Amino acid sequence: MYSTAFIDLPPLQAAAGEVHLPGSKSISNRVLLLAALSNGTTTVHDLLASDDTRVMLDGLRQIGCTVDEAGSTVHITGLGGRAPQSPAKLFMGNAGTAMRPLTAALALLGGEFELSGVPRMHERPIGDLVDALRQLGCQIDYLGNDGYPPLRIAHANGVPALALAEPIRVRGDVSSQFLTALLMALPLAAGTQNIVIDVVGELISKPYIAITLQLLARFGIVVEHQNWQRFTIAAGSRYQSPGTIHVEADASSASYFIALGAITSSAGGQSGIKIQGVGLDSIQGDIRFVDAARAMGAVVTGGPNWLHIQRGEPGQGWPLKAIDLDCNHIPDAAMTLAVMALYAEGTTTLRNIASWRVKETDRIAAMANELRKLGATVEEGADFIRVTPPAQVQDWKAASIHTYDDHRVAMCFSLAAFNPAGLPVRIEDPKCVAKTFPDYFEALFSVASTATGHIPVICIDGPTASGKGTVAAAVAQRLGYRFLDSGAMYRITALAALRAGLAITPEHEARIAALAQTLPVRFEGGRVWLGSDDVTEAIRTEEAGMNASRVSALPAVRGALVDLQHSFQRLPGLVADGRDMGTVIFPDAPLKVYLTASAACRAERRYKQLISKGFSASIADLRADLEARDARDSTRSVAPLKPAQDALVLDNSDLTIEQAVEKVLAWWQERQPFAGSAQG
Repeated sequence: MYSTAFIDLPPLQAAAGEVHLPGSKSISNRVLLLAALSNGTTTVHDLLASDDTRVMLDGLRQIGCTVDEAGSTVHITGLGGRAPQSPAKLFMGNAGTAMRPLTAALALLGGEFELSGVPRMHERPIGDLVDALRQLGCQIDYLGNDGYPPLRIAHANGVPALALAEPIRVRGDVSSQFLTALLMALPLAAGTQNIVIDVVGELISKPYIAITLQLLARFGIVVEHQNWQRFTIAAGSRYQSPGTIHVEADASSASYFIALGAITSSAGGQSGIKIQGVGLDSIQGDIRFVDAARAMGAVVTGGPNWLHIQRGEPGQGWPLKAIDLDCNHIPDAAMTLAVMALYAEGTTTLRNIASWRVKETDRIAAMANELRKLGATVEEGADFIRVTPPAQVQDWKAASIHTYDDHRVAMCFSLAAFNPAGLPVRIEDPKCVAKTFPDYFEALFSVASTATGHIPVICIDGPTASGKGTVAAAVAQRLGYRFLDSGAMYRITALAALRAGLAITPEHEARIAALAQTLPVRFEGGRVWLGSDDVTEAIRTEEAGMNASRVSALPAVRGALVDLQHSFQRLPGLVADGRDMGTVIFPDAPLKVYLTASAACRAERRYKQLISKGFSASIADLRADLEARDARDSTRSVAPLKPAQDALVLDNSDLTIEQAVEKVLAWWQERQPFAGSAQG
């Protein structure tokens, strides 16, 4: 997952391949709560690992459920009629699928609880749910503004079996989560009479209620409805664990890859995008996004657990067709249509989306703001948005997309990187996708492609002990780019050769070169990995250094390692450090930095480094060694150490690491077309 302040997406051209989606957020949190209320232990497979499910799991532990996690499988032993542990203070983050159902369940179970969240959660309405619960005698107080979290539940004994003369009334035109919360909690109070819920106003997001009803049935609760306006919970209802349940992949998350297949050409000999984990028979309402995508021109086929999407033929499905659509049935996935509209001929209108206003952010305003940054003409109303794409290719604009801490805004606008103008797009705060799809950008990069020259590279070259490795790793981390420590490559090759039983001699040159071509090397978290083996310490010994020198003398091995280093140039970008990155390996890199420092300064740094590791050292000897190595490196016949002609020289003798990193980042930002882009 990207934890950087922003991620820059270079111009993307095509996409093809297979994507495995994470579990549905809506299903995951519903299943977790129903398992917590049931008798017995429920084994939940393929649970979504996200911020929203994490706060639900933490909350269930706090109220007394036994929760055992093993990867994407979770075992939950429910309360089964026991009183929850209280008092307790529950933090719900920005998870409406946790805040609303838990409020209803805890109010009926009884106890003392405080439920709070992030500031945006305290702006998301909950008053209609509280009003409905107060009809049952629940004691719920607002700790801030009336109608909004945080809440206090102070109702020691909960609500006994109900025998109501009148139906429970709840509004349905603000959020379907209010009705879902009541449907999942009210079986706790089902006595000898049926419990009836009447929906006031039009029920929005009916497909999400359909998910709730299907999952309730899996846990033994029968609910009938009359035209989605009256719901009846059978008398004597009791939750019973199904034993095992599998979470379907998230149909809302599928929308980004359905759109991706619809707007991009195939690549690498593969045709279209295949999505695994959700199919045309999904229980999730957002699967009907497929219908909207087809109406715009996408070619979609599918089976029980998969979908395949291709762009339509020119004049038949491409460019996309503008649509005018009531989106009440796909409120979350409809956001993706707003970005697909950028690739359509004509004006697209999305209607009946008032619920966007009370989600993680005001999504109508957010989408309008960011679409305009890209060059679109946008009209917004209380419950609609109308999008006209840029009239000409030259009217597209490079933009820095503000994401409002909203996962769906971030994922939607990643699709703008496929714009026909070949412009990059910046996504601010990419870590917000952790709410539902922590590995979204990794999944996108696994199927997206662009011209190699469009994958940005920052080269940081310099002499030994100049700090180039430390600075380069920090710059890569800040940008969310891949990192290449080229100096480690020869050490790793030597280590791998010796482990394979190959002496580092000219006789084994061809075999070592073949080995070097496919070394599974990666640099992560300040560590160096060879496959699944952490070799960080193994390659830093004096012996490893001597073996690396022997390997570097083999021309075929040097050639193989050039190819291996080129393979690190992958999306979204690369920061490479070494001695010849800017002059030999990546001569077309848009930013080349030659990082240097005085020999005295570098000797002192190396001295402190060795002393901290328990080695004895002499500053004078270290300085002499560094000066001798500088002379050898700068006068060697192959790839001598020198600044590239267009390199920017940075002397960091008097700079901290952070100051050097900031200077490199400042130079990089000056080269971005959206530098200074307005914030939303």
